[in-house]
Amino acid sequence: MENQDIEEIRQAVRQLCSNYSEDYWLGLDRTGGYPTDFVKELTTSGFLTVLIPEEYGGAGLGLREACVVMEEVCRSGAHAGACHAQMYVMGSVLRHGSDYQKKTYLPKIAAGELRLQSFGVTEPTTGTDTTSLKTVAKKEGDEYVINGQKVWISRIEHSDLMVLLARTTPQSEVSKKTDGLSAFLIDVQAANGNGLTIQPIESMINHHSCELFFDDLRIPADNLLGEEGKGFRVILDGMNAERILIAAECIGDGRYFVDKASAYATNRIVFKRPIGQNQGVQFPIARSYTQVEAAALMVDKAVDLFDAGEPCGAEANIAKLLASEASWQAGDVCMQTHGGFAFAKEYHIERKFRETRLYQIAPISTNLILSFVGEHVLKMPRSY
Repeated sequence: MENQDIEEIRQAVRQLCSNYSEDYWLGLDRTGGYPTDFVKELTTSGFLTVLIPEEYGGAGLGLREACVVMEEVCRSGAHAGACHAQMYVMGSVLRHGSDYQKKTYLPKIAAGELRLQSFGVTEPTTGTDTTSLKTVAKKEGDEYVINGQKVWISRIEHSDLMVLLARTTPQSEVSKKTDGLSAFLIDVQAANGNGLTIQPIESMINHHSCELFFDDLRIPADNLLGEEGKGFRVILDGMNAERILIAAECIGDGRYFVDKASAYATNRIVFKRPIGQNQGVQFPIARSYTQVEAAALMVDKAVDLFDAGEPCGAEANIAKLLASEASWQAGDVCMQTHGGFAFAKEYHIERKFRETRLYQIAPISTNLILSFVGEHVLKMPRSY
């Protein structure tokens, strides 16, 4: 897409976000509410469904356009974590779903009639050791029976569908530990109370996360996503897109913090001069700007590879690491620039500060990215 078209998307997203002030997000933060109106408008305007092909009612655009949307949402002061999963979870259905699944679900997702906002992978005892997960799905006739537990499953209370990863063949019976895992589409509304129990988790970060308990949940065998035993590939295909999109959000957060800090430092007068005239205030902001812009270049590289269909695992991981660290540092500088006022909720900084901190932990921790780079890029011995 041409730069002019990208800029038009930026401007349109900014205009939409301007209808939802930071006070809107502050109100939701105070009540633990979900931005239903915002997500609905983002969907009906086509921004949340840019990756869905036109034949299914979407815009049929690339990951670059999706990243622009998420970046601008975050730069506006909004919280993209409330809806970003639909961008990358939907790809699992698009790439691995049957014709029936794609024709049934994708047009409804594109129209905003259904939300696919949840990704059921993480478990309490395994964390990011995905291949050791303990949730099982046993086939009985034309159904699968699911038992197990998941944790940190975000937006499940505000989603109609979830992609779930469960083991269908015991790990002891497969030659590769990544085999024997299967992905399923779960109708959340039908499952809730009928084998699925949802328990919200109180946390410092606004992701509406929950713990899930599966007790003989029965789902149709047709809900299998892709091939039985090949679900790890279904999940992996969405992970590079997830990392790149999260990195783009961090760029938006970082630019939000730099914008806020530089404006405040210019206008705040102490000792009869703007505090931004002091190098001790000005230089950290300038350094944060350079770090965010450098990370943005890595995000661009990862996006180019992804949209070209080229391998991009290393670039996606590096982009996420650099962008998350740059946004966190920019947030810290923004807090320091505002001094005591940074702790006042009316300035909105502390909320964004909490939100951007998550991305050094999720969707993958900084140390796991470093171990990936060490082993797969630098060819050093496996560290775990």
